[in-house]
Amino acid sequence: MIELKTIFKIAVRAIEANKMRSVLTSLGIIIGVAAVIILLSIGNGTQQSIENEMRSMGTNLIMIRSGASTSGGARMGRGSQPTLKNGDADAIQEKIPAIRLAVPVVNDSGQIIYGNTNWSTSIVGTDNRYFEIKEWDLAYGRFFSENDTKTANKVVILGQTVAKELFGDIDPLGKTIRVKGLPFVVIGTLTARGQSGPGQDQDDMVYMPLATAQKKVSGTQFPDMVNQLMLQAQTAQDTYTSQEEIKALLRQRHNLGLNKEDDFTIMNFTQFMEMMQSSSQAMTIFLGFIASISLIVGGIGIMNIMLVSVTERTREIGIRMAIGAKSWDIRLQFLMEALILSLIGGLIGVAFGILGVFILPKITSITAVLSTFYVLLPFSFSGVVGLIFGFFPAYKASLLNPINALRYE
Repeated sequence: MIELKTIFKIAVRAIEANKMRSVLTSLGIIIGVAAVIILLSIGNGTQQSIENEMRSMGTNLIMIRSGASTSGGARMGRGSQPTLKNGDADAIQEKIPAIRLAVPVVNDSGQIIYGNTNWSTSIVGTDNRYFEIKEWDLAYGRFFSENDTKTANKVVILGQTVAKELFGDIDPLGKTIRVKGLPFVVIGTLTARGQSGPGQDQDDMVYMPLATAQKKVSGTQFPDMVNQLMLQAQTAQDTYTSQEEIKALLRQRHNLGLNKEDDFTIMNFTQFMEMMQSSSQAMTIFLGFIASISLIVGGIGIMNIMLVSVTERTREIGIRMAIGAKSWDIRLQFLMEALILSLIGGLIGVAFGILGVFILPKITSITAVLSTFYVLLPFSFSGVVGLIFGFFPAYKASLLNPINALRYE
């Protein structure tokens, strides 16, 4: 049997003898590998973007919204009828061990004014547990003090969007703004958070103590009522296992009989996040599958060109067999040629793919995140494609009759 090194040299010489044909043969592999790398990186980037957005909203979150009101026989949306109270959050945090933190929240919206500048934004009344659950930090200033919460002080913390729209490059700390016509002192600004998963600008908000929002801004009929409760479970699994306990406790506190519907809605953000991740992973796999088709097409191209090469080199094969080459030597030579063509195409495809991943985000809004796995996978697959589609031409060459091959013109 001829040495593998010798077979490799023969295969390289055969490829070099037809440079243009070799380049065109590898073109399908080049396009296929580059496409797989780029599309998988796009899927990976999308998945990471979703995870980052969901993480910015907080981890292990459960949201409880108050019930729906009815007006003229028409049921309004969730949260339109205040049915939750401040004490519900404290009771959940105290009596359900799976819940780490629970905070009441009042949501509102309105016009805020500073000097001759105004901006319409969301208003959130809550306490410092809200920022702890969200894992949000201050850019400047301070959080609410105990006195702010107890005495319903008119102080606010601004999101970055609000601070920029009202103050521009001016330091907002200590400045007085008007919220729904009432004066408030700015005590802090939050670090930028960007958009949430549902697409809401998390920086376009004004935060104030819960009691202040209830008594002085939202104008609720009952000052201790809130729109929603935000909970953080100890673990992701606890967001599932604690829901029945939360439901039972709230029904008991709200004096709901067996035949009465819940006057609240429980939403598990962990479940939502897992669904989004699953959808993103499925999309990444689908993109990779679509791109891999071009690799298979490239393999078919290699097989066709190798079959032509076998036909053209029939006399050469006959001579090699006549001087002692075995069928396996012939088979290995053509397999080696197919493998080298595939791997060269794979390497060039990797280079184009990596280049595409770096260029794509600069010229479009698409996010693409490269990983070593997404480079090695298509490159390895290109070698496998070369071996699979190169086998038939190699096998056909090894079955040639030496005498007939020598007579071939």
